[in-house]
Amino acid sequence: MLQHFDLAELDAAAALLHGGGVLAYPTEAVFGLGCDPHDRAAFERVFALKQRPANQGVLLIAADFGQVERYIDLAAVPDEILQQVRASWPGPHTWIFPRAATVPAWVAGAHAGIALRITAHEPAAALCRAFGGALVSTSANPHGQPPARDAATVAEYFGDALDGVLDAPLGGQSSPTVIRDALSGAIIRA
Repeated sequence: MLQHFDLAELDAAAALLHGGGVLAYPTEAVFGLGCDPHDRAAFERVFALKQRPANQGVLLIAADFGQVERYIDLAAVPDEILQQVRASWPGPHTWIFPRAATVPAWVAGAHAGIALRITAHEPAAALCRAFGGALVSTSANPHGQPPARDAATVAEYFGDALDGVLDAPLGGQSSPTVIRDALSGAIIRA
């Protein structure tokens, strides 16, 4: 059964994630589907819900740099680039980094890097803090459908196949965040 959580129930939403659940939650522009990035079964459920090939990879969203640092191959990132990226966070900026060897292969899919964002959107950041780490973040929609922009659309798309939804406001952006390559600055998704 689809559980609805509000911002006063973040600990319960985080417990659902720690228990292997998949949760929809608001981001800067759209609702995202999230789970523990280290829980392969939960991760595979995200892709089953989206009806999307698992080799596409996902980004991870976090509340602070400490939650994403472990995913980056810091030896492959010049200090000045890391400083520039960190200056853009928290904010609606997603960066692709060389990934650390410890990143689960399923998170990156067929990609060599890892896409990371430290969000300034407080409901998503609060969820990451309650969870205690970075979360998978991919748009909440079946492949080919527009991303959900409210909890009612999330429920319409997924129903009881989804474990929970954090019903809180979006961040006010009109489109998902731009994704850039941290090393080259190239725009991967506008």
